[in-house]
Amino acid sequence: MKGIAHTNALSRPDHFSFCSPATVTTPIKYLTRLKTRGSSKKLAAGLSAASTEDLRVCHLPVKDLTTGNFEPFGQVVGPSDDGKEYDAEDAQLVLDQGTPRFYIMRLPKRGLSFDRITYHAKVTQCLGSIGLQPWYMAVAAPSGSVEQWPRPEDLHAFRIPAGTFIKLHQGTWHAGPLFEEDSMAFYNLELSDTNVVDHNTHDYRNDNLQFVLVDE
Repeated sequence: MKGIAHTNALSRPDHFSFCSPATVTTPIKYLTRLKTRGSSKKLAAGLSAASTEDLRVCHLPVKDLTTGNFEPFGQVVGPSDDGKEYDAEDAQLVLDQGTPRFYIMRLPKRGLSFDRITYHAKVTQCLGSIGLQPWYMAVAAPSGSVEQWPRPEDLHAFRIPAGTFIKLHQGTWHAGPLFEEDSMAFYNLELSDTNVVDHNTHDYRNDNLQFVLVDE
């Protein structure tokens, strides 16, 4: 999840506007407009197309993680009794397009903001933390192409409790793990070359846009 092999820098259509009142749906709670060279302005109800001078910040409300609300993006995997037979509640994995890699990934503090989002087309990905602290992921449903990157209204943020893993569907856009600790370690199951050949990324900085998770 560290390297970036493919970054989409396509310019958006001229008519496209970020976080306009006509397009905002439930994931977007409120928005801030910041000057990149100065102090912040007051909260705005809607934002027009990004300019080269302004940075637009969308605040994403954090949701509790449930099997139902995470289903468009992946699966929630929790503890099960020893001896339980395999069924649909177990992680449905796709690992047949390379060599599976299971490792512990140590990350420094990242805070709860992001300006890039990534998907892996060839593999499902499983993530779970080591420790007792919750952590966060921002996700969007698969679109199949870097040219179809998630718009602000497509994004959803989740709090992942300790002791719970998530499995991301092939193609699920994701930003994270995000957390406020000084560092955290995560179990990670993907392919050996995922970070080299299957790291498809959109950089929201090209749109003068940043996201901040709000956990109230």
